[in-house]
Amino acid sequence: MKAQKNTMQPAKKSHPKPVLMIPLRRCGSHALRLRLNANPEFFYAPYPLHIVDFMPLVDLYGDLRDDRAYFQMVVDVIGLQAVSMVKWPDVVFDPVDIFETIKDEPRSVHRIVWELLFQCGIKHGAKVVMDKSLDSVHYAAEFLKLFDDMLFLNVVRDPRAQINSMNRAIIHDFDTLLNTMTWVKSYAVASKLAAQYPERVLTIRYEDFVANQEVVLRKICDFFGMEFTPAMLDISKSNEAKHISTMSALWESNAKAPIAANVDKFKKTLSVEEIAIIETLAGEQMDYFGYERMSEGKVKITDSMIAAAKERSAAKRKLAWEDLAQNDHRDYTLRQLRINYLRMVNDRLIASSTK
Repeated sequence: MKAQKNTMQPAKKSHPKPVLMIPLRRCGSHALRLRLNANPEFFYAPYPLHIVDFMPLVDLYGDLRDDRAYFQMVVDVIGLQAVSMVKWPDVVFDPVDIFETIKDEPRSVHRIVWELLFQCGIKHGAKVVMDKSLDSVHYAAEFLKLFDDMLFLNVVRDPRAQINSMNRAIIHDFDTLLNTMTWVKSYAVASKLAAQYPERVLTIRYEDFVANQEVVLRKICDFFGMEFTPAMLDISKSNEAKHISTMSALWESNAKAPIAANVDKFKKTLSVEEIAIIETLAGEQMDYFGYERMSEGKVKITDSMIAAAKERSAAKRKLAWEDLAQNDHRDYTLRQLRINYLRMVNDRLIASSTK
C-alpha cells in the first residue's frame, strides 16, 4: 500500500444517525440500551467496544496517513471486536472493505469504530446507531468533526448511587475517593458539551427512568427521531438481556425491571465519610441535577488521601481478580482474553517500531 495523499474529506451522510451515550459506566446504561434495541427497525446498539482501552496504543501506529499503518489499525480494531466479551451477532468484518470505505476520510481509530457500527446498523436496517462506550465522552470534539449529525445521550445518575456501584465493579477503582474524582471529571466534560451543543445533547436522569420508563423512553425516541414501541417496556422478552445477565455479576439485573428501592441503596453501603467525600467533590453537579445533599460536603482532600486510596484500590483489585477467577471462571477468562489481546497488540507495535 502507498502512503495516502492529503485529500481527505469529512464522512458522508450515507450512514445511520450516530449517537454516543455519555458520560460514565454504571449509570444504568445497559438498561436503556437493551430497551431501545427492542425497536430493531429503527435502532441498533451492540455491546460496546469501549475503545478507550485501545487509546494508549494509538500513537504507536505512527502517521495514519500511511496506508500500511491505518490498515493495520483497521485489522486490530476488528480484532478487538472479535475478542469482546459479548459478540456482535451475525457479523464478519472484511478489513479490506472497511479500509477502502473510509480511507479518503479523516483518519482516526474512532472513524474505524463507527464504520463497524454503521455497517452493522445498515445490515439491520437501522436508522439510528448508538455506541454505549460512555468513556468516549472525552473524545466528543473529534466525533463532532467526523460527523455533522452526531448526537449524545447524556445519562445522569446520583453520584452516590453510581459511585457505590463503581466501587464494586472490576472496570473501575475500588475506592470512593478515586471513583468520585473520575465521576467529576467525566460529568464536567459532559456538562460542557451539553452547554456548547444543546441541540445535540439530551440529558436524562436515571432515577426518572426508573420512576417512569415510558416517559423517558419516549423522550429519547423523539430526540433520536425514531418511533417508541410498547415492546421497549417488557425487558423479559429480550433474548439479549437474558443472555448478558448470565455472563457477569455486573449485568445480573439487566433481565429485570429496575427496582425503585435500589435508587438510594447507597445509604446502606456507603459510610458517612464516603458520602461526605462524594458531596464535597460532586456537590455542584448534584445541586444542578436536583440531588439532595446529606452532608455539609466540606472534606479536605489531600495528596496523602489520594495516595492511600490508590494503595487500597490496588490491593482490592488484586483480590477482586482472584475472586473472579475462583468464582466465575467464564467472566474471568473472557475479560483476560481482551486484556491479553490489547497487550499483544501493544507488544507487537513496540517491537515493530524498534526494527
